[in-house]
Amino acid sequence: MKALFFLLITFLFPPYVSAAYEVVQLYSQDELNNLIDANLHLQRVKADDCQLVEDIKAHAIKVHEPSYTYLWGDMLAWGVCVERDATLGMYYIKQSAKQGLLAAIEQLGRYYEKGTLVKKDKDCALIYYREAALQGFLKAKVNYVRLLNEGYGSPVDYMDAYRALYHSVIADKKLQQQAKQLLSVLAEKMPEHIIKKAKKENYDIAS
Repeated sequence: MKALFFLLITFLFPPYVSAAYEVVQLYSQDELNNLIDANLHLQRVKADDCQLVEDIKAHAIKVHEPSYTYLWGDMLAWGVCVERDATLGMYYIKQSAKQGLLAAIEQLGRYYEKGTLVKKDKDCALIYYREAALQGFLKAKVNYVRLLNEGYGSPVDYMDAYRALYHSVIADKKLQQQAKQLLSVLAEKMPEHIIKKAKKENYDIAS
């Protein structure tokens, strides 16, 4: 009966129907990746009135797109537009990390550093930061050097960490200053010849 009523309304009042039932387009990969990098992905799902839940789930579980796997995991982890299941959410976040999504790898580092959803473990956090940092993810580079400065990791990490952050392209002035200060502290732990080597050998062209 409801379907018949909707068809009748559609036939008689098409402008009304299009206004009342606005179709929300699924996010492109670039758009979703930008939302994730800005940590706005969950806000966007809520802003779209949770209309894309099933599409997001399908892209995560059936298509196995890393960014959607991450989004689905974060939605489950925090109960955004779905019933909260933190364990299942972390599973999907880790799956997206295994698929190579650097934002997911870096976030796992932050979760382990802060003890968010998992047991606090800064040594584990360092491993995740290092993996994302050496693949060019700027946030991870900053966090990697910061934890090394705090005494975690090993001196064998210093040169790669220094080189990764030193050769980064950083548009944000505040972040530039933070990176400069972090590198200055790390340099105090390194022999001068290692610092010079790190500055000259730029194998990291990603920002």
